[in-house]
Amino acid sequence: MNRSNVLAVGLCLGLVVLAAGCGKGTASVSAQDTDTGPHPGAVEQDMDPNNVKVDDAGKFPTVAAGVYLAASELKATGVVNPDVSRQVPVASLASGKVVEIDARLGDEVTKGKVLFKVRSSDIAGAFSDYRKAVKNEELAKVQLQRAQLLFDNGAIAKSNLEIAQNAEENAKVDLETTQEHLRLLGSDPDHPTGIVEVPAPVGGVITDQQISIASGVQALTPPNPFTISDVSHVWIVCDVYENDLAQVRLGEYADIRLNAYPDRPLRGRIGNIGQIMDPNLRTAKVRLEVENPGLMRFGMFVTAMFHGENKEQHASVPATAVLHLHDRDWVYAPESGGKFRRIEVHAGAMLPGNQQEILLGLKAGQQVVANALVLQNTVEQ
Repeated sequence: MNRSNVLAVGLCLGLVVLAAGCGKGTASVSAQDTDTGPHPGAVEQDMDPNNVKVDDAGKFPTVAAGVYLAASELKATGVVNPDVSRQVPVASLASGKVVEIDARLGDEVTKGKVLFKVRSSDIAGAFSDYRKAVKNEELAKVQLQRAQLLFDNGAIAKSNLEIAQNAEENAKVDLETTQEHLRLLGSDPDHPTGIVEVPAPVGGVITDQQISIASGVQALTPPNPFTISDVSHVWIVCDVYENDLAQVRLGEYADIRLNAYPDRPLRGRIGNIGQIMDPNLRTAKVRLEVENPGLMRFGMFVTAMFHGENKEQHASVPATAVLHLHDRDWVYAPESGGKFRRIEVHAGAMLPGNQQEILLGLKAGQQVVANALVLQNTVEQ
């Protein structure tokens, strides 16, 4: 055998060995591919995250949504306002300059507490009138005594005595009037001073302040220096759309929840439905009268729930069928082929028997997964 034949035989043997190795590698890859199929209980998801498929759908029992009849409800937002009928303006009876302020906006005050003091020239004029009235009354009394003596001795006619009596009575009236004027101004007739104290006419909370130190005030002239409000009762004013006004009736009650205290439900009576519609928003002002337990402050936002006369049919499901995820409520509805679809719903109140009302998103009779959390945990694994 020559050299060329030896090389040809060696080349053939090498090709045979290489082909055998390649065939073995291909078989190994195929075995791995066949071992990556879905395991029992595995979950498959398509491009829509709300669609899931499980191999054993029977592990997730379903129930039919029930029927629940409830009065129609209307939810509206509102703002806490003072009861205007319980607001009392504080006015100064003397004009002058504010020299002292003893209360501030937001303070709770009692009746008779001094709110501020005013240095007023009105006191000087009122005291001058009072002193003149005192002297006139003294003179009139002396003249009456003299006239009485003369009449008793027959020196004057009875008409002259009557004139003296009338003059003395008029002097007394003037004296009493000037005394009362000083008292109204906040000054003691026996101890006159140029400083006038303005007390609180009622108890409550100061909800408005229009003065500061050294500012001037005019007697009985707006703006009022202070306004005191009784906060034991407040108004809640809600905006209700024109199409929803039929669900709001005078004298009925609404459920109220404060945004600041959602776990403290309150009730308010509908005291007024505005007669003027907002031309832009097409809403009317609805006023709720509420007794304040001490939580409500003016300007707070609230949510009011009005209850209509007509009954509405809603769905109800076990509370475990509702999944609370990302501040939303969901249920899982079964579909063919072991698939489930996650549906967003609007859950309502809890019902007897551990049931939950579904306001929107689900119809009575529709099948849902009885325990949505178990399916959700399976999906996430």
